[in-house]
Amino acid sequence: MEKNHPIAHFVHGFFHHYLGAQRGLSTNTIANYRDSLKLLFQFASQQCNKPVDKLAVEHLNVGLVLAFLNHLEAIRDNCPRTRNNRLAALRAFFHHVAREEPLLLAQCQRICAIPLKKTPHKCINYLEDKEVQALLDSVDFCTRYGTRDYALLLFLYNTGARVQEVVNLQTSDIHQQTPLQVRIIGKGNKERICPLWPETVRAIDTYLHHREEDGCGSSALFLNAKGEPITRFGIRHIVRKYATKAVLVCPSLATKNVSPHLVRHSTAMHLLQSGNAITVVKDWLGHADVNTTHGYVEIDLKMKRKALEACQAPQTQTTQHQARWQQPDLLKWLDELTKVSGNYVQ
Repeated sequence: MEKNHPIAHFVHGFFHHYLGAQRGLSTNTIANYRDSLKLLFQFASQQCNKPVDKLAVEHLNVGLVLAFLNHLEAIRDNCPRTRNNRLAALRAFFHHVAREEPLLLAQCQRICAIPLKKTPHKCINYLEDKEVQALLDSVDFCTRYGTRDYALLLFLYNTGARVQEVVNLQTSDIHQQTPLQVRIIGKGNKERICPLWPETVRAIDTYLHHREEDGCGSSALFLNAKGEPITRFGIRHIVRKYATKAVLVCPSLATKNVSPHLVRHSTAMHLLQSGNAITVVKDWLGHADVNTTHGYVEIDLKMKRKALEACQAPQTQTTQHQARWQQPDLLKWLDELTKVSGNYVQ
C-alpha cells in the first residue's frame, strides 16, 4: 500500500521557510496565499469527508482542484480574476510540494498545468494634471493634520509608491540633502531609490517640524491621530476625503474611484508622457517585470493615436492622386496624371 503524504508537513515549510525566507514575499501576499489554501482545504475536507488534519496531498488531485475552482465561481460568485489569483497561490504551493517530495512530482505538474482563465483587459485609469492639482489644493493647512496630509499626497504623487511601502517608511529613509531622494523597500524586500522634488522635501520637513512641536518621537514617517504609524486604511481614507472635496472644483473626479493606487497609476502615466523611458518608469515604480509597466505604454499610445486621428491630414498632391486611384476609370486617371506632370503621351 502506497504511503500518503500529510499536507501539514508541506504547509509548515511553505509558509515558514519558502514564502518568507526564500521568496521574500510581503505579509499581504502571504496572507492571500494562506486564505487560498484555507479555502481549498475546507472544500477538500467536505468532498473527501475527512477532517482537514487527516487530509493528504494525494487527496488534492487535479480533479478536486478543478472542482474547487469551479466552486469559487459558481457558489462563491468569484470573478475570473479572483479565481486566477487563487490558482496562482495553489500553483506556488504545489511547486513547493514537488521540490520537497519527488514522488508527488507528476501529480503536482498536472495541477500546475491548469490554465488561467482569460479575463477582460482592464483599462488603466489615472488622474489628469488638473485633477492631481485639485486634489493637492483641497488640503486645508489651517487644520491640525493639514501639513501631514499635504506631505502625504505630494509624496504619493512624487514617488508612485505602493500604500504598504508608505506605511513602512521611516524618517531616516528621507535624504534631505542633495541629491534629494527616498529609500523605499518594495515587494520581496527589494530596495529602490526614488528622487524627490524640492517641494516634496519641504512639505515633509514642515510636517516633521509640526510633529516635533507636538512631542511625537516615532521613527515612522507618517503617523495617525494617535501618534502611531499610519495604516493602509488610514492612507486610503485621507486620499478619498480630499478627492471628495476636490470634486467641487474639479467635477471630472466624480467619475473616478480615487485611491492611492490610482495616484500611483497617475505618476506612471505622467512620467511616460514627460518623455521618460519605460525602463526608468519600471525602476521608479519598483516593478519586477517590465511587462507590468507596458500596460501604461499601451494607454499612452492609445491617447496619442486618438489625438492624431482628431487631426486633419493635409491635402497634398499625392493624396489627391491616391484618391483618384480608387476611381474605376483607370485610363482617365492615367491621362490626367500625364497632364499634371507636363508629359503628354504620343
